Amino acid sequence: MCATLSGRTRPVLELTATERQALESRLRARALRVEDVRRAHVEDVRRARVILLLAEGQSYVTIQSAVGCDARYVSRWRKRFGEAGLAGLYSRQRGRAVQRRTPKLEARILALTKQKPPSGATHWSTRTLATRLGVSHMMVARVWKRARLQPHRLERYMASTDPDFEAKAADIIGLYVNPPQHAAVFCVDEKTAIHALDRTDPILPLSPGRAERHGFEYVRHGTLSLYAALNTKTGTVFGDTAVRHTSEAFVAFLAALVAQQPRRREVHIIVDNLSAHKTERVREFLRTHPRVRLHYTPTYSSWLNQVELWFAKIERDVIARGVFTSVPDLARKLMRYIRHGNRHPKPIKWTYTDTSHRISPTSTSTVTVH
Repeated sequence: MCATLSGRTRPVLELTATERQALESRLRARALRVEDVRRAHVEDVRRARVILLLAEGQSYVTIQSAVGCDARYVSRWRKRFGEAGLAGLYSRQRGRAVQRRTPKLEARILALTKQKPPSGATHWSTRTLATRLGVSHMMVARVWKRARLQPHRLERYMASTDPDFEAKAADIIGLYVNPPQHAAVFCVDEKTAIHALDRTDPILPLSPGRAERHGFEYVRHGTLSLYAALNTKTGTVFGDTAVRHTSEAFVAFLAALVAQQPRRREVHIIVDNLSAHKTERVREFLRTHPRVRLHYTPTYSSWLNQVELWFAKIERDVIARGVFTSVPDLARKLMRYIRHGNRHPKPIKWTYTDTSHRISPTSTSTVTVH
């Protein structure tokens, strides 16, 4: 017997008893699964039925009508069964070719990473770049990790434009690492416009699996400024509050700070370039207190002032999540934090090791007068 297709004849498939039994078993499996059968099993049954019909000598037209397929489907599975028997009826998934990280591909990924995406986005993600290059996003991630690239991160910097940056920075660093003998060194600054914010909704305390929650609405009771002087040797902080940060308030704070020191002790004070620190009233104070010397940090270099680190700490510990019913309440809580911290002070251990960067190795211990 022969199966016919478009006038051509094909020999009837011959099945062994084992092959016929296996194919008929697949047909019975469909009856057991009914409509619950997965697509993969349905296809398995269709292929078995095609082979059994071919073995019966049925024509391609009859098989197409009975199974619901086209002639190419019948021809493909007839060929595979003829080549590999029952094993040829399993699906052959091509899958994706194995991607290898070659130096050329890695160079393309790195080069494109440094360019702007055409979509208008500010940076690439692993998936957008992988789609552009037709590679796996995990490959992009591995290349980025190897090259220590993090396009999703952003860091800010501020470059000083002070022409005397090296000399001023060396002066400040010298006060930290090699201060004058028997002298007191203070880092002084003010934290301005601290808001006394009160919450209109009750605070929900933290509990297992839930963070502390604050309501969105708040009441603003006013602002004040906090003056602080950090003793670089002991780590203690002398603080005071003021309604406004004026030159008069700054001088009054300096006078209170100096009054706490022995009469003959030199006092070196590190401050920034705020205009309130350079007025005639400040110069008059320095003339009447010859043992007090101000050291100005370079412009845009507040990171050289250690008291900025302490301000960041009090911001985290008290101000950011604080609830203040009034300006006096805010001042009271700030001063309480300072008093509590002075019981167990910890000085900041300042080291300077990168002597090759802008500042000469011999200038770190130099202390000059400004």
